[in-house]
Amino acid sequence: MITDEQKSTLKVRLEKERDLLQQELSSLGAENPSVAGDWEPKKPEGDEFGADRNDNADIIEAMQENNASMNELEGRLNLVMAALAKFDAGTYGVCEVSGEPIEFERLNANPAARTCMAHMDQ
Repeated sequence: MITDEQKSTLKVRLEKERDLLQQELSSLGAENPSVAGDWEPKKPEGDEFGADRNDNADIIEAMQENNASMNELEGRLNLVMAALAKFDAGTYGVCEVSGEPIEFERLNANPAARTCMAHMDQ
């Protein structure tokens, strides 16, 4: 069982990680106004589509690379946001599979962990 002080420390870490992830995502793209929590890649600053097909291909390639990075960051952000929502619901630190408390060692290593060590592969 984790203490209130440990929970508070983990919540601060999650909030800092959320802010960092949002900052990184903002540098690569923009939030999709139609879908909450979804991010879309943006073209690199200063690059414009034009008549040169090679230049256009370079811009599209950069956007695709950004999209791959954004997918990873967005996935982690979703886990962090879900963990923060559990604080409000009073379910933070509870394994989603067994309903048992998640070990502090696991939460300390990954504050967004959804399961205890016994169920970490599920």
